[in-house]
Amino acid sequence: MEKKITEIRKRDIRNALVDFCDRFGGQSKASKIMEGVSSATISQVINENWELISDDMWRKIASQIGLQDEKWETVETTNYKDLHEILGDAQENQLWMAITGNAGTGKTYACKQYQRMHNEVYFLSCDPDWAKRDFFGALLRKMSIRPEGLSLIQMKQKVVLQMRTKECPIIILDEADKMSDVVLNSFITLYNDLQYSCAVVMIATEHLTKRFDKGVRYNKRGYNELWSRVGRKCIALRGVTQNDIAEICRQNGVTDAKAIDRIINDCEGDLRRVERRVYAELKKAKRQAAK
Repeated sequence: MEKKITEIRKRDIRNALVDFCDRFGGQSKASKIMEGVSSATISQVINENWELISDDMWRKIASQIGLQDEKWETVETTNYKDLHEILGDAQENQLWMAITGNAGTGKTYACKQYQRMHNEVYFLSCDPDWAKRDFFGALLRKMSIRPEGLSLIQMKQKVVLQMRTKECPIIILDEADKMSDVVLNSFITLYNDLQYSCAVVMIATEHLTKRFDKGVRYNKRGYNELWSRVGRKCIALRGVTQNDIAEICRQNGVTDAKAIDRIINDCEGDLRRVERRVYAELKKAKRQAAK
């Protein structure tokens, strides 16, 4: 018997569906790509009208947008705890911040979990091909507002109005270093309109720090203003510790001390590599048990 789709799982599918629609040019175009999922159903999911949507339909949507059932037991790592503390502080005090961490250290997962656990959180995974319209359209869809037919000015006005009417909203921009200069410059005017009404946190690799340094040094348009608005500092996360990796191993079935040491020594602090090595150790142990 298949498990019932939980409310948290539905919200994950809904958020992933919003991203899917953004990538493929809107709900209508996304429905033409998906099999057995109408544009009306997509609209109901995104607008959180879920009463008549069956568990089978939820599964059908999840499978077609690449969102598989969770089989991996996650752990609250050092980065996870630090990010949640920083995001909570930013949201409570309406701060604009930039946070950096190495690839594969769980930044995206921690942010999505924060979104699950808090209200008025708008999480966007940035795209290097975004123009201003794409960015504001994606943000409006996160707010369950359809941007079709709106001018760029109208989109901006709706974003500002929505943020001003929410209680302590926060926009989290994952992979912010991938945004074009044109989109980054949009935050200067947004800051002026929303300085005390909304938190904005940019999450990226160390490349974002280098990009800011270069932009400020060469006096590129908008960089000094934006650098000032995020406090002239990118907060560097501490990264993945050996204790983090060991606990992840144990939670996912690898308890042998030597196997855990092998994974720690091999993964270079990259949690994607940890996951692969854990699966490899479990397969190895299964083969040995069968002999």
